[in-house]
Amino acid sequence: MPFLQLTLNIGKNDPAHFEDAVFAAGALSVTLQDSADDPILEPAPGTTPLWPTVTVKALFSDDAVADDIVATLDQQIGIFLEYRFERIEDRIWEREWLKDFKPMQFGRRLWICPGGMSPPLDLLPAAGSQWPATLIHLDPGLAFGTGTHPTTALCLEWLDGADLAGKTIIDYGCGSGILAIAALKLGATAALGIDIDNQALIASRDNAQRNGVLDKLALQDDRATLPGPADILLANILAGPLHDLAPTLATLVSPKGHLVLSGILKEQAPDLASRYASWFDMDVPVYRGDWARLMGRRLKAVDCGL
Repeated sequence: MPFLQLTLNIGKNDPAHFEDAVFAAGALSVTLQDSADDPILEPAPGTTPLWPTVTVKALFSDDAVADDIVATLDQQIGIFLEYRFERIEDRIWEREWLKDFKPMQFGRRLWICPGGMSPPLDLLPAAGSQWPATLIHLDPGLAFGTGTHPTTALCLEWLDGADLAGKTIIDYGCGSGILAIAALKLGATAALGIDIDNQALIASRDNAQRNGVLDKLALQDDRATLPGPADILLANILAGPLHDLAPTLATLVSPKGHLVLSGILKEQAPDLASRYASWFDMDVPVYRGDWARLMGRRLKAVDCGL
């Protein structure tokens, strides 16, 4: 059935009050969107970051009366901002993200594909190629991580170029599971995804099953007992949590193991690299636009006091 959609530009105001108001006016659902194309990173576990300016989109039943909605909002909010109404046809809303998500290549062999899609055949290597294509079929669900953001792309490109055969992986702040699953498909023996967000664990489990690696992926929230060290730890979250978690993350990497960090702005990279230098021999950062990826090799425990 069709719906009446209200779009309300709320600027820098707290969206919670506006969500309550549109629900009071009879909204069936509410979506928050970026008003000014300000990207947000893979979030720290357990957080729900928003943009500097927000647009609220609310769906009402087709027989809702716009004037009545406006009157309720005027009473509930007390201030009134720019808004518009439009009639829209019903859609499979949880699949809307597929419209802008196409198969994407990372490095020589790794492809991230939305469920049911495959890369164009003319872009795939011929049979018997030295670098056969590795396809990851992904549905992020309600979790973060599709490969479209530079922070995720930087991690995927590192994985594509790494020797992962026989390696164990920890994906800290796993989101959709994209990094752990990519590592497993590229030859890792086992992976652990850690995230405090239950939606991330659900999405990671579903995606692992979709890609035939569920038997190699363990999942836990970050409040559970931390595991033993792994050969490679990936953490694509935010610079602040990465700074605070440095001692913890260091204990999760085996001596001579690899650390890969992203979710970092270019100007944050030097300080964060210095923070991890007590435990890791840090490489030169890799940049893409405004974003950075940090890599390091774990020092022996006796070298860093652990």
